[in-house]
Amino acid sequence: MDAAGYATLNRQSGLMREMGVVANNIANSSTTGFRREGVVFSEFVAALDQDPSLSMAHASGRHVDLSQSTLSQTGGQFDFAIQGEGFFLVETPQGERLTRAGSFTPSAEGELVTPDGYRLLDAGGAPVFVPPDARGIALAADGTLSADGQPIAQVGLWRPTDPLSLRHQAGTMFAAGELEPAEGATVLQGMLEDSNVEPVSEIARMIEVQRAYELGQKFLDAEDERVRGVIQALGR
Repeated sequence: MDAAGYATLNRQSGLMREMGVVANNIANSSTTGFRREGVVFSEFVAALDQDPSLSMAHASGRHVDLSQSTLSQTGGQFDFAIQGEGFFLVETPQGERLTRAGSFTPSAEGELVTPDGYRLLDAGGAPVFVPPDARGIALAADGTLSADGQPIAQVGLWRPTDPLSLRHQAGTMFAAGELEPAEGATVLQGMLEDSNVEPVSEIARMIEVQRAYELGQKFLDAEDERVRGVIQALGR
């Protein structure tokens, strides 16, 4: 295969990865707290048997869009939304994870957990506990959680020290390296943050990627026909 074929195959592989990411964005356009992702293309230089080397595009990473999305009012006393930078910190079997999805419920033990059963952690890294007999739960803008007028915990808001260390794990969960408190953000009770995916833009991008992939496939088909023609001509 010549250099043009290698470059086109590498491009097709990257476009397939991007198609998968775009499809996942569209599928989660209504998922609470979901963050849109994009594929990052970088230059990859391969050394060939003969000079010169071959420069190709390589889809080696993903970019997480952390832009603020709209907030929807739910009225639920354990529905929390973040206005500004930062994430909630939850405890999972794989370790601590960050999320913007703020729908929690009290467990049988009184701990606030996600729909998957992961415990919400406070500003000190301990589980947030709500007394089972509490009649009224209130959340202040700084994350202070009160039961019947008495402070019981402060919901922690965190962000990665290095934004590039943020890695999408599954659904609305993210892993990161070292964390630090998120300054300047506020927490709102009775609200949830929507997905920041714009379906129309994502569908338009999907069409662009699909057309680019089809053009690449047509080139590969034409190149294959050319090589076959040369082989047949030389074999006569």
